[in-house]
Amino acid sequence: MSKKPTIILVHGFWGGAAHWGKVLLELARRGYQSIHAVDLPLTSLADDAERTRKMVAQQKGPVLLVGHSYGGAVITEAGDQPNVMGLVYIAAFAPDAGESPGGITHKHPPAAMANIEPDSDNYLWLKADKFHESFCQDISPEEALVLAATQKAPLAGTFGDTVTVPAWKKKPSWYQISSEDRMISPENQVAMSARLNARKIMTLEASHALPQSKPFEVAAFIDDAAAEVAK
Repeated sequence: MSKKPTIILVHGFWGGAAHWGKVLLELARRGYQSIHAVDLPLTSLADDAERTRKMVAQQKGPVLLVGHSYGGAVITEAGDQPNVMGLVYIAAFAPDAGESPGGITHKHPPAAMANIEPDSDNYLWLKADKFHESFCQDISPEEALVLAATQKAPLAGTFGDTVTVPAWKKKPSWYQISSEDRMISPENQVAMSARLNARKIMTLEASHALPQSKPFEVAAFIDDAAAEVAK
């Protein structure tokens, strides 16, 4: 039996490493002993990619990178390292060279775009009273309240930072689409997943918050990708 790779989970905007909690527990139940969730500064794509590269570099064996939302742009930028065996996108941005999450977003603006606003320090926030309906309409109001209150806002400029050399052009990839996503339009997800030449594409009827609302399905998808790269 092949050894399971290390799983490194990369969060997106308005979240932190703890957003992966339910998925992390399910992966542990499936026998993964080396799992890490990066906590990004969300100050620029370069900063976030460098933080992820450093985490990858600390691992002694093969790594599977998993990105949710903006985390997909991060793994696209940071994933071209020798021990990265594959990339898994969970309702995530997968930009091509010269593309940014913001540029992709404007092709098909998501339903909740109007609920994002900058503060006086140029951090972007998702309005707390709109968080549940925008980000995670398929989890409980109580869970959504916690996510809204603990949201981690990115610097606005991060949204416009462009990818240089996309790792998905060299690494095998997988993509999980959220059909009811109000933060990254499903049309954009379909378009991005189609050009990846992905090993597998799966669509779930879910909000943007797949790691919270569909942790078992997300973990199973990651597990399938990990089994394939471990062959």
